[in-house]
Amino acid sequence: MSEVILEKQEIESKLKKMAAQIVERNEFEKSICLIGIVRRGVVLANKLADYIKELGGPGLDVGVLDITLYGADHNLIAKYPVLNDTAIDFSIDGRVVVLVDDILYTGKTIHTAIDALLKIGSPAEIQLACFIDRGRRTFPISADYTGVRIKGSGLDRVALHVEEVDGATEIIIEKRKSPAKYYGN
Repeated sequence: MSEVILEKQEIESKLKKMAAQIVERNEFEKSICLIGIVRRGVVLANKLADYIKELGGPGLDVGVLDITLYGADHNLIAKYPVLNDTAIDFSIDGRVVVLVDDILYTGKTIHTAIDALLKIGSPAEIQLACFIDRGRRTFPISADYTGVRIKGSGLDRVALHVEEVDGATEIIIEKRKSPAKYYGN
């Protein structure tokens, strides 16, 4: 059973708040970029960049990070071999990188993304913006910017849908009575 818990207008409002927090924290930084993790993190990074510009912040470089080949779970790669390209056509050396993803849960995705970024360059700082924080970490990772915190059962599936990928913008929770066979978000 799925339940919509947040709709487009509320999500957009929370993204604007996150953008304002990014601007406030990095007010004196000259060199900031946003890098979205494929798929929904890319959409969110572009939206955040637009909102930052609306707030009078600087125009930002926005990159795309595909961590598929960096992940440790080669079984999933073999089962779901869709590869998207990493597209970071600017240097991240010495810059503040705001890494953007849709959901922070165990921390494994972010850990893998940070490893990938460090293979690409040497940022001055990496900040993390995740729209949904689910808690229940297996890695000691926390977001600097969060849209919503959703606590729930480890059995629940939480998803952020974005219009550009899913045809609608909403957060849904799917209640489950037993673990799913595939644990992707």
